[in-house]
Amino acid sequence: MTGIISVPSLDTANASRYEIGCGLVTQDKLNEQSKLLQGEILLETRSHTSWGGAVTAQMYIPLTRSEVWQQITDYPRWVQFFPDLVQSEVIDRLEGRKRLRQVARKAFFLLTAQVEIYLKVRESVQTTWQQIQFQMEKGNFHDFAANLHLQDFGSGTLLTYTVQATPTLPIPSQFIQQAMRLDLPANMQKMRQVLCGR
Repeated sequence: MTGIISVPSLDTANASRYEIGCGLVTQDKLNEQSKLLQGEILLETRSHTSWGGAVTAQMYIPLTRSEVWQQITDYPRWVQFFPDLVQSEVIDRLEGRKRLRQVARKAFFLLTAQVEIYLKVRESVQTTWQQIQFQMEKGNFHDFAANLHLQDFGSGTLLTYTVQATPTLPIPSQFIQQAMRLDLPANMQKMRQVLCGR
């Protein structure tokens, strides 16, 4: 059984009603929804192997899901979304899948590192959500996987981006997580600016 609950503390122009399944809506959940609608990027980092890290980031985009989907599946355009990404190209289109080659450069103190990765990409479109799954085929990582999920949220779209990676260099997991915590919010904000044409 699904009920509808009004959420007066949220901006009613963007989202005044939420469907709530069996269970209670906690104040924490309402606070998260409010923060997202106000433009905050929500992050959760965790360890992934001894030398890797994983992060989930969520942000609200004031565009319809179809508008966001059309732009994020234009993979060469990803260089505009992520400043460290210097090349993103579709190298193959297989039945229901694509293959990408991406190159990124990152400066660390007096050192600049460049990574290259080949990804298998699977796009899924459902009635209430859409997602892109990225799986490393080869590249400068021991492992790399990411998932970008879109769902309707208020009058726009909730984008959830999850990535887990283990670099080939033996860097302790806590440093990888710290780098993700510092870099990802700025990258996500840049992505939202480009998607919204600002």
